[in-house]
Amino acid sequence: MDEIRVGLVGYGTAGAVFHAPLIEAADGLALAAVVTRDPRRQAEVRARYGAAAVGDVAELWGLCDLVVVASPNRTHVAVAGEALAHGKAVVVDKPFARTVEEARGVVELARERGLMLTVFQNRRWDGDFLTVRRLLDEGALGRVLRLESRFERWRPAPKGGWREAGGAEEVGGLLYDLGSHLVDQAVRLLGPVREVYCESDVRREGVAADDDTFIALKHAGGARSHLWVSAMTARLGPRFRVLGSAGAYVKHGLDVQEERLRAGLSPLAAGFGDEGAERWGVAGTDADARPVPTESGAYLDFYRDVATALRTGAPPPVSADSALEALAVIEAAKLSATQGIVVRTG
Repeated sequence: MDEIRVGLVGYGTAGAVFHAPLIEAADGLALAAVVTRDPRRQAEVRARYGAAAVGDVAELWGLCDLVVVASPNRTHVAVAGEALAHGKAVVVDKPFARTVEEARGVVELARERGLMLTVFQNRRWDGDFLTVRRLLDEGALGRVLRLESRFERWRPAPKGGWREAGGAEEVGGLLYDLGSHLVDQAVRLLGPVREVYCESDVRREGVAADDDTFIALKHAGGARSHLWVSAMTARLGPRFRVLGSAGAYVKHGLDVQEERLRAGLSPLAAGFGDEGAERWGVAGTDADARPVPTESGAYLDFYRDVATALRTGAPPPVSADSALEALAVIEAAKLSATQGIVVRTG
């Protein structure tokens, strides 16, 4: 395979801020076409990337080898399935699907067709997450007792749009949105989940989907994860607080890559994923604490690994099985919040 032609479905925040710049920067990938009906966005696609701007998914099939699905959540399964049926490899933005059953149908189709399928869990390449993983691999905190992880905002006035205003049919709300990242990270760090408890609320007027959610997980190894995602947090908690038998790691603030992508900085720019020392987390105890340099964030590695997988047959950057595992926890959390119960998953 020579240069891999990419068709991007959707040019909202996910497509324009994350996928398009990363695809453009990855060796071996070329953004060939973008599906968007908005004339202003079509003009931007042509001017910035020299890509074709088309109004319908059906126009993609002769233009690309790989389809990236960054359209509204409710369309992920249908668009991914259609792309696979046309013989295209697929990247699906999170959330993969509304249910494990829906997602499994897409996974089975990809396997039947012998096509690569992966899910864009870019937060596996956040610098702070990579730092936590390194500390755990080194045993620097001892045995992990509890992981606390947050994506919190203070946004009392809704922004509008389907993510906030849509009901369950839109697969909107924070549980499926940023909660997908929190759960995926927790499972990657601490392993399989055996129990799930969730509290999920709508706090703001004019909002139909959850905007204030808490998830508690008990992992098979005995550790617990406490995860928060909220638009109603007037004072933000730490992004990570990891408590271990030998010490803790506390980190405030978000990974720097999103803000740099929003500012238009190329992922190839020097120091793109680097964080200044003033933002580093701290490890140890109250009596003996030390700053810990944050690993460089590396969103671009996701698409570099996609290109490698398509060229060599190597595993994709996010396996279908790991995506199903995280989605099963999200689905259990939704059930827990609805019924007010602890859901046992294994």
